[in-house]
Amino acid sequence: QVQLVESGGGSVQAGGSLRLSCVGSGYIFSTYCMAWFRQAPGKAREKVATISTAGAGSSTYYGDSVKGRFTISRDDAKNMVYLQMNGLKPEDTAMYYCAAANSPVCFLVSRFGSWGQGTQVTVSS
Repeated sequence: QVQLVESGGGSVQAGGSLRLSCVGSGYIFSTYCMAWFRQAPGKAREKVATISTAGAGSSTYYGDSVKGRFTISRDDAKNMVYLQMNGLKPEDTAMYYCAAANSPVCFLVSRFGSWGQGTQVTVSS
């Protein structure tokens, strides 16, 4: 049973930084595509970033709204995926979710089957 637990959210002023962490368990972490999504109140869920497995070159994807400011990374030895968020803006305020898909290559994933409970990020102006 896949379990994902996020941490690292909080409140920060515009221009600040946060690092989100997600630990996975119950599956072979290194073989899964990992991703971060976010959802703000009244808005659709948005894919923030994805990272493929090391065997697939650890290729990454970023949504246009976060390119150049956010960095996704993974540590397969620790079953962890991270989202480093720099230059935060008020529009980054959302619940952030970690997700996993049983595919080594993220761009082949049409649906993420496993989700964490989320961690809240609030950016004030």
